Amino acid sequence: MTKSCHLIEVASQLPQAWSSRVLAQFGDARLKVLRMDGAAYPEESHDYAEGLLVLDGELRLRLDGEEVHLCSGELCVVPAGVPHSVEQGSRGTLLILDT
Repeated sequence: MTKSCHLIEVASQLPQAWSSRVLAQFGDARLKVLRMDGAAYPEESHDYAEGLLVLDGELRLRLDGEEVHLCSGELCVVPAGVPHSVEQGSRGTLLILDT
């Protein structure tokens, strides 16, 4: 990746929704971007914490059984080991911070 990029434009050029692209790495942390297309994404959990920042649009997240609705500019930190899924209607651009 170059030193600068337009994150929403990068996400719009990804070949398919829900397929993330690593833009940078800082030590063990990765910065990824993906495009949400309104479809649901199945439940998953990780052995690391994950930061989800909505750049544009909205994210309807189910976090450990509870619904969390995020809009542009909002961040949710999913703790390690916590099950989470994306509900139908989530669309826009998502920035992910993980390891």
